[in-house]
Amino acid sequence: MTYCVGLKLNAGMVLLSDTRTNAGLDNVSTYRKMFFFEEPGERAMVIMAAGSLSVTQTTIARLTEAIELPEADGSGSIMQAHSMLQVATIVGNTLNRTLREISDRTRELQQQATASMILAGQRRGGEMRLFLIYPQGNFIEATEDTPFLQIGEHKYGKPILDRVVTPRTSLADAQKAVLLSMDSTLRSNLSVGMPLDLAVIARDECKVGYKRRIPEGDPAFMAMSAAWSTALRDSFGKVSL
Repeated sequence: MTYCVGLKLNAGMVLLSDTRTNAGLDNVSTYRKMFFFEEPGERAMVIMAAGSLSVTQTTIARLTEAIELPEADGSGSIMQAHSMLQVATIVGNTLNRTLREISDRTRELQQQATASMILAGQRRGGEMRLFLIYPQGNFIEATEDTPFLQIGEHKYGKPILDRVVTPRTSLADAQKAVLLSMDSTLRSNLSVGMPLDLAVIARDECKVGYKRRIPEGDPAFMAMSAAWSTALRDSFGKVSL
């Protein structure tokens, strides 16, 4: 399984994913689940993927191939799409087509594949947009009321986001929030694991301004995790019935 989370704020967007892929207790691997598509100054897009690795990898490969070998009108290339809504439609259609093809091939084996994606990005002259794309190809979008989207094992990391994240949250605090959300998930679910990939897109910069790979045992992440545990224990002790 996996955990990916994206925040859409007034100041920009913050994205975080883990890298663990589980195919049983004795088959744990590390695969990148965050993918970058950008032309700095013109457009910047990040896709995060959860679910069947065969589906997500094939979908990303097809999106990449469509960029490298676009059709005459460029309708299949997310780098030539005229809006983020059109990008979301292309990604959704590609995901659904891939899922249907793989499902048809594995039906006799009684195996069911599924996958979902988070798409974040902005093109020059357009608004920042954050979408959750379902296996069927349809999608929903982050709003003022719900400025974050999650896929994968999201339940453990959702409470802190519900409590602290608003559109006015700064990019620095947003990075802290998603990392603590991930820390809660890592502690509660063995199917989510490090390294982690963190990315930040500031409003109107149209580029991924910050990328960070956080490895197992990273001192800064461990210190933050320990500080959060201490703060929770201290706060718990101060609460009265």
